[in-house]
Amino acid sequence: MTTPTTRDSRLDRGRWARPEPETVRPGVHRIPLPLPEDGLRAVNVYALEGLTEGLVLIDGGWSIPESRTALEDALARLGHDLGEIDHILVTHIHRDHYTQAVELRRLLGSRVHLGAGERHGLELLGELRTDAPIGSLETLRRAGAHELAERVAAMYDGAFDASVWEAPDRWLDAEELRFGQTRLTVIPTPGHTQGHVVYLDRARGLMFSGDHVLPHITPSIGFELGGPALPLGDYLDSLHLMTTLADARLLPAHGPVGDSVHARVGELLAHHDDRLAEARAALGDRARTAYEVAGDLGWTRRRVPFSDLGTFDRMLAVNETAAHLDVLVDRGRARSARTDGVDRYTATAGRRPTSTTTSTTARTPTG
Repeated sequence: MTTPTTRDSRLDRGRWARPEPETVRPGVHRIPLPLPEDGLRAVNVYALEGLTEGLVLIDGGWSIPESRTALEDALARLGHDLGEIDHILVTHIHRDHYTQAVELRRLLGSRVHLGAGERHGLELLGELRTDAPIGSLETLRRAGAHELAERVAAMYDGAFDASVWEAPDRWLDAEELRFGQTRLTVIPTPGHTQGHVVYLDRARGLMFSGDHVLPHITPSIGFELGGPALPLGDYLDSLHLMTTLADARLLPAHGPVGDSVHARVGELLAHHDDRLAEARAALGDRARTAYEVAGDLGWTRRRVPFSDLGTFDRMLAVNETAAHLDVLVDRGRARSARTDGVDRYTATAGRRPTSTTTSTTARTPTG
C-alpha cells in the first residue's frame, strides 16, 4: 500500500506537514492544510503570486473549518488574504482536493478548474448522493470479500452534503493556461482517478503533481465512481508519460517537495513491477480471489500482515490487489473466470511483451 521510502524521507516525514508556508520558488508557496482523522496528515495546496492581480491556488483542500483557518493564517504570513484568490486549479475530484475549492468559490467568487475526465464521476455522485465508496464496494464483492464490503458500508451514516460537489467553472483538457506572463500546461494523468491532471510550469521547471506522483507513497487506484476497466494500466501509462517530459522539481499534494519527478517515477515503476511479481507468485497453482491473494501479501513499508490492517485499509488492499491481478490478465500472465459474481484468477505460463508505455500500485487512504 505504500512504497519504500526515499533516502531522505526520515528527515522530512513529519516536517512537511507542519502548518506553515514554505517558499519553493519566488512567488510559489507550499501550504500544508490539515485533514480530519487521516493517515496522510495534510494536503499541500500551492499559492502562486504574480500570475494575475490576485492569487492562483493549485488544489483547494478539504472543506473543514480547521483547513480554512490554516489557509487564511498561511496567506496572512505571506502578506495576502483569502479575498485575493482568483483561480483554483484542482488536480482531481477527491474530497481533500476539491471540496474547499467549491467552498471558497461560494465565499469569494473564485473560479474553480477541474479535469474534464472527472465529469462522469461527479455526475454519478450527484445521482447516487452518497459518500460511501460504491465502486470500491463492488470491487470487494467481485473479489469475494462480501463480509468486508458490509463492514465498510456500515462505516457510512448515509448523510450526504451535495453543496461541496458542485460542478467547476471550467472543465480542463490537455491545454495551456495563461495567467499574466506565466503559462501552466495541463496534462491529463488518468489512474488515481480518471480525470486526474497535473500542472507543469515549464519555465520554472515545476511539476504540481497532485496525487499522481507522491514522494513516499503511491496513490490508491480505482477509488472513485464509474472508473475505467483497467485503472492500474492507465496509471502506469500516465507514469511513463512523465518520463517523456523534461524533468522538473516535484511539488506533490502529500509529502515534501522533491528534486526530480523522473527519479521518483523510476522508483514507482520498479515498485509496481515488484508488486505484480508478488501478486502472480501468490496465485500459485490454483484459482484464487483477489481477497485471498491480498491476505498473503505484506502491506505498507513495514510489510504489515493483512490481518493487522484496519477495515478501511483492508478495503484499499483488496482493491489494489484486484487492480494488479487485472493487469496480469491484460498482460497474459494470468486468466480470470467469474462465477456467481466473484472473479477467480489463475497464473498462466505465457507472457505477453510489456508495452513501452506501460509497466504497475499501492496506496493512500483518501488522497
